[in-house]
Amino acid sequence: MLLFALGFLLVILQPCTGQFPRVCANMESLLSKECCPPWDGDGSSCGELSGRGSCQNILLSQAPLGPQFPFSGVDDREDWPSVFYNRTCRCEGNFMGFDCGECKFGFSGLNCTERQVKTRRNIFQLTTSEKNKFLAYLNLAKNIPSQDYVIATGTYTQMDNGSNPMFRDISVYDLFVWMHYYASRDTLLGGSNVWRDIDFAHEAPGFLPWHRAFLLMWERQIEKITGDENFTIPYWDWRDAEDCGVCNDEYMGGRHPNNPNLLSPASIFSSWQVICTRSEEYNSQQTLCSATGEGPIRRNPGNNDKSRTPRLPSSADVEFCLSLTQYESGSMDKRANYSFRNTLEG
Repeated sequence: MLLFALGFLLVILQPCTGQFPRVCANMESLLSKECCPPWDGDGSSCGELSGRGSCQNILLSQAPLGPQFPFSGVDDREDWPSVFYNRTCRCEGNFMGFDCGECKFGFSGLNCTERQVKTRRNIFQLTTSEKNKFLAYLNLAKNIPSQDYVIATGTYTQMDNGSNPMFRDISVYDLFVWMHYYASRDTLLGGSNVWRDIDFAHEAPGFLPWHRAFLLMWERQIEKITGDENFTIPYWDWRDAEDCGVCNDEYMGGRHPNNPNLLSPASIFSSWQVICTRSEEYNSQQTLCSATGEGPIRRNPGNNDKSRTPRLPSSADVEFCLSLTQYESGSMDKRANYSFRNTLEG
């Protein structure tokens, strides 16, 4: 599935983004449990000499644990990122990033003081040139390694508590596929035991803020590899749509003439390999997704389970969702009826 458009209760576990800065993916950083790299601008840790930030102990939630996750100390994502690092850069003002070397979203300029407003546009309102540029950016991101981040190919325990780092390179696009997988994957309990009823990015209050930060960061990475400071992800307004309006070769790829489950060979996406799709295989082997290719994109719009999802949401459905005034309610998970967040998730 293309990245077009993780949450266990956030009062129980800290939200997980699954980021591993390349400069901290080494034995020294893991054993010291410190990720406070120098900012290139002045060579000081977290850009402290320039007032950008400083190396601080991470702040953890003091909220009591709940019964939904009956374990403690078994999942690397608990109290993220304390299993890997307990000292990181705390940035000041409008600075952000693992080294405080970037501006917060919505700001730009040498000192991150200039407000920056960007607009996400309807994909059908892009000019041909703009649309082709967007598709080219996606393809570039799929094929260029991330300079900032790597992914973990093993748990902290499998890394011998930091003495045996297990990381690998990944493309800019696949980094975000992997992050989404990592935040929502099952908990490996050892042996053949797995806890499946957990998700750090869906079915709880963190659903919206997690995905908002996810998309903002993805846009930032596209901006960095292309130099296009005005890049934003276009959207598809699917309200009342009768079919998949972007499922053609002009946009996200049409059907293969001989196999409706595959993309048309005329689409640039037909050559893409998907990653992180075999959760049961990873669970049985007690491993993490290593981001190796697992086959071509498979998509057959319109042949979904109609008993579960009979159609795309209508304008009336959207208006009903927007009319709900309570963001979260009840148990604050997928059983919460008529909360805005739960209705939005479907």
